[in-house]
Amino acid sequence: MKYILMMNATKADFDWYAKWPKEDLQANFAFMRAFSKELKDSGVFVSTEGLAWPDQAVIVRAASDGTPITDGVFPESKEFLAGYWIIDVESPEDAYRIAARASAAPAPAGTPGTMPIEVRQVMSGPPEEFS
Repeated sequence: MKYILMMNATKADFDWYAKWPKEDLQANFAFMRAFSKELKDSGVFVSTEGLAWPDQAVIVRAASDGTPITDGVFPESKEFLAGYWIIDVESPEDAYRIAARASAAPAPAGTPGTMPIEVRQVMSGPPEEFS
């Protein structure tokens, strides 16, 4: 089963992260690279991406003629998606264990983090009741 592990953060979290000392940022980046490599080496890795800062986000809707209408940026939004991994594992519990490891990525001064990681199954089609 495929699961997406999503890192969500508030604007305040992004602002705090941007102020970390260089050494702490480097330790966090090194953890993320090693974590993704470990997922690849174990055979559960599907993909991962970090996303641009929330101040670059734009909401797009279709006008009645199909042309894009853009709106944003929305700094008042509660949370923003910071990045994600997609993994392919046997059970939800496996996904939860991996998410907990991502949550503990290093924070400032070498302390372990506690970033919330949202875990959701990736659907390959509509639920059976809609098929």
